[in-house]
Amino acid sequence: MTRVSVEELARDEGFLREALSSLYTFFNTTREILRRYGPDVAPPLAPGHVSFGVLAVTVLNRVLRPLLSSWHPRLTAYESRRPEGRDPVVWEREWEHAEALRGEITEVRRTLTALARTLQEVAGVGDLIDPPTPRSPDQGRGSGPPAGRGRADGDRA
Repeated sequence: MTRVSVEELARDEGFLREALSSLYTFFNTTREILRRYGPDVAPPLAPGHVSFGVLAVTVLNRVLRPLLSSWHPRLTAYESRRPEGRDPVVWEREWEHAEALRGEITEVRRTLTALARTLQEVAGVGDLIDPPTPRSPDQGRGSGPPAGRGRADGDRA
């Protein structure tokens, strides 16, 4: 959930190269999990149920591979033409295809976020995508600690 591949990349933020590198890392990590655990991550399931292995292979082959195989060589070719001394971030943002790549990264991010939500539900874990914002010390003065939690001062009144 902390990768650029899932976190939004605003128009004036980030670096497309880093976003693609993050997606490559995601791709390679997923392949390593599949390799390490083999058929155990893709057991036959009843209709309507999907295993991690099936989800992972689908994401790799239908979501990540098309983006990476198309855009990585195009961005690399453009980067190779950067004049010496030219700021790489400025150079990248001036690329005529930068917005198109950002758009495709956004679409992939949406797909990966949906997958992450599905995995979150299956695993029965809390929301790691949009976790609740911690309350500041000024919020809720006099209302006591949040339900189910002890006081910060060791439960002393």
